[in-house]
Amino acid sequence: MSPPSGRNDLGLTASESRPHWPEPARAPPGAPNVVCIVFDDLGFADLGCYGSEIATPNIDALAAHGLRYTNFHTAALCSPTRASLLTGRNHHSVGMGGLADWDLGFPGMRGRIARSAGTLAEMLRPAGYNTFATGKWHLTPTFETSQAGPFDQWPLQRGFDRYYGFLEGETSQWHPELVLDNHHIEAPDHEGYHLSEDIVDQSIGFIRAQRAITPEKPFFLYMCLGAQHAPHHAPKAFIDRYESVFAKGWDATRADRLARQKALGLVPADAVLPERNPGVKAWDALSDDERRLAVRLQAAFAGMLEHADLQVGRLVDWLREQGCLENTLITLISDNGASQEGSPFGTVNALRYFNGVRDTLAENLEHIEAIGEAHLNNNYPLGWAMAGNTPLKRYKQNTHGGGVRDPLIVHWPAGIPQGGGVRHQFHHVCDIAPTVLEAIGVAPPAEINGVIQQPIEGTSIAYSFGDPDQPTQKRTQYFEMLGHRGIWHEGWKAVTWHKPGTAFDADQWEL
Repeated sequence: MSPPSGRNDLGLTASESRPHWPEPARAPPGAPNVVCIVFDDLGFADLGCYGSEIATPNIDALAAHGLRYTNFHTAALCSPTRASLLTGRNHHSVGMGGLADWDLGFPGMRGRIARSAGTLAEMLRPAGYNTFATGKWHLTPTFETSQAGPFDQWPLQRGFDRYYGFLEGETSQWHPELVLDNHHIEAPDHEGYHLSEDIVDQSIGFIRAQRAITPEKPFFLYMCLGAQHAPHHAPKAFIDRYESVFAKGWDATRADRLARQKALGLVPADAVLPERNPGVKAWDALSDDERRLAVRLQAAFAGMLEHADLQVGRLVDWLREQGCLENTLITLISDNGASQEGSPFGTVNALRYFNGVRDTLAENLEHIEAIGEAHLNNNYPLGWAMAGNTPLKRYKQNTHGGGVRDPLIVHWPAGIPQGGGVRHQFHHVCDIAPTVLEAIGVAPPAEINGVIQQPIEGTSIAYSFGDPDQPTQKRTQYFEMLGHRGIWHEGWKAVTWHKPGTAFDADQWEL
């Protein structure tokens, strides 16, 4: 009797059987590492390389050796943008039409990513990648974030090998609520601790551990900082240095940023600023106390951003020292525009906004010297958010440019023929996943864990890497958030701001 043949041939005894070892998952030859860095509530004009006075030299260096995109768009709110980034589909298509905090019982608003929409981690792990997530997650329903679970929408159950960060929408930068893999942990308790530093330390640690054993294996790191979401927490020295910078006020800041954007080629030379957003006073119309508070609150925002930039620089420097920066595809975005959640004159307790409680100037002034410290949940006034979104209208939550048009920096020395360029093609956050897949050379799987997958809806932006003059390959993109709507089609955009409680048919559309 001859031994059986084939991979599953089992006879009565070992001598009559043929063993089989399946081939391990291997990435395509030369496949790049992938790092997706996500900032929170960062306006179009807040980075130095997008026209800001705030010092962001490390991020600016990524732009100087990579590409800046001027016509990149998000979903106007954090959970929907993150769901689109990770899946390559539109946010309603995957069940994340709003925040992960809300399950409204409709297919597009379940507060969780559908199993039919695999994440990049779920797509890349079978392609031979280690997958790591650090920082803000906000893709698990709030009522499923306790130690009781269920855990099926936690990072490790959505394709990530390791996770370190916070599951919900915001946390203290000094005393965060932290999760390691599948369990809650106590935050480190040492002098000078800050979450942005910790997130980068953990990111480096995950990659270092992998490379110590399998340096040839590529990795995917999804790193989401708490910056620039409120509370704006930063070391005092970082905050102090910006008081003099922003004493000029938000009107002058906005004008100065537009001038720099024109000089950088980010906006047309004939661009003009729109009228101030509703509810924003002229800077000169504020009282001395109102200006003093507003400056300190903006200084905290700026100090937090400069501090976060240093941490991004530490990660990039470490990748360079390891010899893997050359073939690492880095994307850096904000999840939406600058936030309107700080009231007209700012707050030392941002939770008041969400509970419908109005601040008083006197209450906030009592705490002005402690802004940025652990016991405050500070957020800046609408005027600074308006300046952060220069030259765009409105804010986070809205489908006007101030809510959905955001920075995108792409850095990949091995894949971008010439760095330092600016790209004006229209794109959306759901285009990042197909870009990553094209760069690696793998197709989106038709099935993940037995579940048939929805088609990818995004359009890869890789065609723009080598040619700034390539026409936009995307034809149409819709926007919807909290009833605000918009649609872009072949260079034209229609958009409306929706007043809660009114009929949608009464909305006034702008072209």
